[in-house]
Amino acid sequence: MPANLTPEFREAEERFRSAQGGEEKLAALEAMLRAIPKHKGTEKMQADIKRRIAKLKAEAARRPATARQRAGRHVPREGAGQVVLVGPPNSGKSSLVAVVTNARPVVADYPFSTREPLPGMMPYENLQIQLVDMPPLAPGLTPPWIFGLIRGADAILLVFDLSDPALVEQAEDLKTLLAEGKVGLARAVIAGTRADIPGAADNLALLPEILGPDIPAVAISATRGDNLPVLQRRLFDALGVIRIYTRAPGKRPDLNAPFVLPLGTTLVEAAAAVHKDFALSLKFARVWGKGTFDGQMVQRDHVLHDGDVVELHR
Repeated sequence: MPANLTPEFREAEERFRSAQGGEEKLAALEAMLRAIPKHKGTEKMQADIKRRIAKLKAEAARRPATARQRAGRHVPREGAGQVVLVGPPNSGKSSLVAVVTNARPVVADYPFSTREPLPGMMPYENLQIQLVDMPPLAPGLTPPWIFGLIRGADAILLVFDLSDPALVEQAEDLKTLLAEGKVGLARAVIAGTRADIPGAADNLALLPEILGPDIPAVAISATRGDNLPVLQRRLFDALGVIRIYTRAPGKRPDLNAPFVLPLGTTLVEAAAAVHKDFALSLKFARVWGKGTFDGQMVQRDHVLHDGDVVELHR
């Protein structure tokens, strides 16, 4: 059976190949394991990835605590995906995290108040997205371990203060630092804080011109709550995942317990995520959602969409 590896898997595999340390390799392998299609054709690959993960974790456990600290930081993923917040000093990252998650970062007027990665969970509709507040990035003041964490994340939120007179210079510096750290911006979102200031929209428009025209940009206010729901949707989209719900024949689906799967997941891959035996014994399925009429019978290679309800028959 062909592996039919997804673009998400290929991207994670490339991150693994370019990883420069054990923590970064571990994050990439975990991303590969999440993204790999779950069927008989990939069983050996899954076993190999799990073996490598176990080996790296064992090696990390054997290192002294001081050596592990020097090697870098690793933030275990939780929820539907991990988003790291990246920005210059005093950009408003910590204020945003304090408002939309359960984390309690140090919020201060002075720069570099965030010294270690701090995770928190942000609710979005019926799931949770992990946000990680990171130390600020600035020329000559950015520790190398930060780039490994950024590369290992599922998405990046680039945060800037729209009222800062040095906004353009900060964006250019950040772009240079990320390029030097081999960080791509294919799954990035821009958040401009202080959306209430005059000229905020014009200042926000400058950022995609510098960082990349395809990066979505949202002007927000953490204090007033302006556009926070829009930002949450943009972050969900950047993760490249979908929510799938299952139902038994004649029963209603539990819409509070979705399976979170990579964008482009097929019916048979979703069946394997429910239980590995389903992929082998699946006879047919009915789908309610986008691209089908209610209860339509679909083939094993049918590509599912966010919000689809699937009824599996063995």
